[in-house]
Amino acid sequence: MPSPVDIVPDLSVVIVSWNVCALLRHCLRSIVLKTPHWPMCQVIVVDCASTDNSVAMVRHEFPEVQLIVSPQNLGYARGANLGIAHASGRYLMIMNPDTEVVGDALAVLVDYLDVHPQVGAAGPQLRYADGRAQPSRRRFPTLATAFWESTILQQWFPRNRFARYYYMEDRAPDSAQPVDWLVGAALIIRRAAWEAVGPLDEGYFMYFEELDWCRRCRAAGWEVHYVPQAVVIHHEAQSSSQVPVARTLHFQRSKVRYFHKYHGAAWANLIRFFLLCTFAIQLLEEALKWLLGHKRPLRRERIYAYWQVLRSRLLEDAR
Repeated sequence: MPSPVDIVPDLSVVIVSWNVCALLRHCLRSIVLKTPHWPMCQVIVVDCASTDNSVAMVRHEFPEVQLIVSPQNLGYARGANLGIAHASGRYLMIMNPDTEVVGDALAVLVDYLDVHPQVGAAGPQLRYADGRAQPSRRRFPTLATAFWESTILQQWFPRNRFARYYYMEDRAPDSAQPVDWLVGAALIIRRAAWEAVGPLDEGYFMYFEELDWCRRCRAAGWEVHYVPQAVVIHHEAQSSSQVPVARTLHFQRSKVRYFHKYHGAAWANLIRFFLLCTFAIQLLEEALKWLLGHKRPLRRERIYAYWQVLRSRLLEDAR
C-alpha cells in the first residue's frame, strides 16, 4: 500500500494570514474537524509576518498543517501563489483566515468539480456570522461599474442599477450557476485550469486578484460556477480592517490597475481622477463635521485616511 506521503490529496487549501490568530484558529478547526481523512486534504498556511501569536498557535495546535512563514507581508496574491507552489492536491483552494467551513462544504465543492469537467473554478455560498447570505457572485465590471460601485456615488445611491447588475441581483442565489467571477474568500480551482491560466497577478497587493484570475480563466475557455450547496461563513475584512488607510489605498489602486489592464490607460487615468475627486469631497465633508464638533475622533481618523489617499495619487506602490 502507498504511504501517506505518496497519496495525492483531493484538495489543497491555502490560507494567507496576517495577525488574525483567533480567526485563523477557528478556520483551521472548521477544516480539520470536517475533513478527518488526512492526507486527502492538505492545508497550507502562509503567514505574512504576523506579530501576534499566529505562528506559534499553528505549530502547537495544528502540527498536521504545513506552515510557511514569510518575514514580510507579501500581500494576498504573492502569498497565495507561494502556498500553491507547495500544494500537491488535485484541486487547489484559496481561503481567507476569517472564514469557517460549514458541514461538508469542501467535499461538496470537490464532488461538483469532479462531475463538471468544464468548470475551472467554483465557490460556495458565503454567509455572514449571523447566517445572512453574503453577496459573492459578480459579473465582470463595466466602465459604469467603476464609477458607481464602491464609490461616493454608491454611498449616495446605494441601489443604483449598475451596482445591482454587477452583484447579479437579478439572478436567484439558491441554485448552482455559471458566473463571471466569485469573491476569493473561498475559491476552489482545478489544477489544470491553474496551470493553463497561470498564477494570480502579483501586481495586485490585495483586492481584484481573483477577479483578474477568473477573467483570464474565462478567456481561456473555462467556466466559473457558484455552488450554494456548499456554505462558508466569512467574517469579512478582518485582516485589512486593522489598517483602514492601507485597505482603502490597496482597493482603489487595484481598481485602477484592473481597468488599466483591461480598458487602457486613458480610462484608467479618468477613473483615477474621478476617485481622487471623490476623496477630496469626502475629506472636505469630514473636515466640516470636525469643525462642528461631531464625533471628532472618527472625523480625525477619516480625514487622515482620505488625505493619505490623495497624497498617494492612487499610483501603484513601488514594491
